[in-house]
Amino acid sequence: MPTNPFTDVWHFLTATTNDYLHQGNWRYVILALFWALLFASIVVAIRNWQEDSTQRTGRHLGIWLARVLIGCLWFQGMLWKLPLPVSDGLQYWTEQESTSAAFEFHRTFLKDTVLPHMTIFGPVVFLAELVFAGSMLLGLAVRFVGVLALVYTLQLWLGLYANPSEWPWTYMCLALLMFLFALEGAGRSLGLDAWLRRNVLTVREGKGFVGWFFSIAG
Repeated sequence: MPTNPFTDVWHFLTATTNDYLHQGNWRYVILALFWALLFASIVVAIRNWQEDSTQRTGRHLGIWLARVLIGCLWFQGMLWKLPLPVSDGLQYWTEQESTSAAFEFHRTFLKDTVLPHMTIFGPVVFLAELVFAGSMLLGLAVRFVGVLALVYTLQLWLGLYANPSEWPWTYMCLALLMFLFALEGAGRSLGLDAWLRRNVLTVREGKGFVGWFFSIAG
């Protein structure tokens, strides 16, 4: 089948991309997780739309759509971090960073600390990208997670800065999107952050640790 944006989306939504196929039968579990997150995102958006008239604007709908698509980006990027603890792809690109990072201290850190302990860093990277994907899709704690994703993306920007096969602006553009999501509190547009602030008193008033956290994280 020829490759184009439509077939690529179909393969991603049906777990038939190479990254999915490498997981064997586990790909169906991963696909079910993605569909659950996407379905939950739509349900939350509908609830917000129904319950709060201020959410019924093109701006909120546009931010929701952009946030969900970036969530899909993080989810798809997460796939090639499998299987755990260290996928071949993650090992390869970490090695690339160790030789093409913009600064010597960064290259040294990757060579001396990260690469010898990839069985630890591999699962951390996978979980980080899963959290980024879930946060963006659900609109939950987007400000807090957006800052983490911003730092993570800047590391990729600097780590692959001198790699001839990479365009640094790719990572900078993603970093800028995460910055804007954090700045705007994108989860307040048809996301769980909006729902929590409206329906959970402790979050709305910032009471207790959990309420305080979600009041500032979203």
